[in-house]
Amino acid sequence: MRSIQLSKKMSNIKPSATVMLGQKARDLSAQGKDIIQLGEGEPDFNTPDFIIEAAFNAARQGATKYTSVSGTKELRDQVVKKFQNDNGIIYQNEEIVIGNGAKQLIFNALLVSLNPGDQVIIPAPYWVSYPQMVKIADGEPIIVTCNQAQNFKITPELIENSLSTKTRWILLNSPGNPTGAVYNKDELSAIAEVLRKNPHVGIMCDDIYEKVIFEDQEFYTMAQVAPDLSDKILTVNGVSKAYAMTGWRIGYAGGHKDLIASMIKLQGQSTTNASSIGQAAALEALRGNQQFLEEWKLLYEKRRDLISSRLSGIFPSELSKPQGAFYYFLSCKNFLGTTMGDGRNIKDDFDFCDYLLEDFGVAVVPGSEFGCAGYFRLCFAKSEEKLIDACRRIIDAVMALKNIN
Repeated sequence: MRSIQLSKKMSNIKPSATVMLGQKARDLSAQGKDIIQLGEGEPDFNTPDFIIEAAFNAARQGATKYTSVSGTKELRDQVVKKFQNDNGIIYQNEEIVIGNGAKQLIFNALLVSLNPGDQVIIPAPYWVSYPQMVKIADGEPIIVTCNQAQNFKITPELIENSLSTKTRWILLNSPGNPTGAVYNKDELSAIAEVLRKNPHVGIMCDDIYEKVIFEDQEFYTMAQVAPDLSDKILTVNGVSKAYAMTGWRIGYAGGHKDLIASMIKLQGQSTTNASSIGQAAALEALRGNQQFLEEWKLLYEKRRDLISSRLSGIFPSELSKPQGAFYYFLSCKNFLGTTMGDGRNIKDDFDFCDYLLEDFGVAVVPGSEFGCAGYFRLCFAKSEEKLIDACRRIIDAVMALKNIN
């Protein structure tokens, strides 16, 4: 019996590496293996009780029906306040949309704004889904390599060298996944100058890690730095990373009303509204006491510094502390080319990550999945106990490779 025909488009789409590797780690754990999961990027904290209580009470009071496709008015009004109070950005209610996570909103924005052959500039290292979403939207991802000497950040010169008449968007993630790189005000202002000279290009700012930023740095986003370009900016954010709400699937975006209206139209023909209960939880997260975020940030910093102190001996030149988010992006180039006693060859970052997982029980993500071969991403949003154990295992793994060489 013939199977259902699949779209030719899907043959060009890669599955999410973080999802696949996360499942592999879970499968090994289910088989009884001791696995430390540093691959998936989510906080180890539980969603705060006051947020859970708000969702529970909302459900008990009947907030279990459809909402407006764009989200409840209460949540959109709160997002307007959030943008104004935290970022100094003025949006109206009709310029806000609530989606099933920030990921869906980026996806929707690309689908409604790209025609076949339109180009999107994506700085590498990048979040694994960006190029694939562009391809699904019939666009062409233009990958711009940003090396470690540039702190993995794109420069105005790199952007200008990558522009064409087909360029529609620049995708900017700050703080960045997988590197933790943060764009400061001056760097964003310089990029804004490029946009002013190229009015056919917009910028999509993925600010999902806004609240995870270290050393008392001030967070900036493009619509805040260049309000004159607001019609060309989509600001995307959500509650997943900041509030430990990855499973609630609530994101929000602000932008020009025509773009937002098109995103709402598309969402109305796909998922309709985001979860009504999740929206109630997000409303409480945004309007509730934010003090715990500072406490969590200090814990993230402590964990970041723990990794640095323990791994600096084997990654001396590559280990620079991330400015935000909760990832280290480390080079494994010095350990490639090793042939194991059983004949396995550690030829690339995929092999290195498989080696860490299969032989030492540490799950991390190959840098190639982020457009940067020879690296791997490690998430430190885990307990100190797990991080100490993981560092010991990584050191053992590297020393075993060094002994072979």
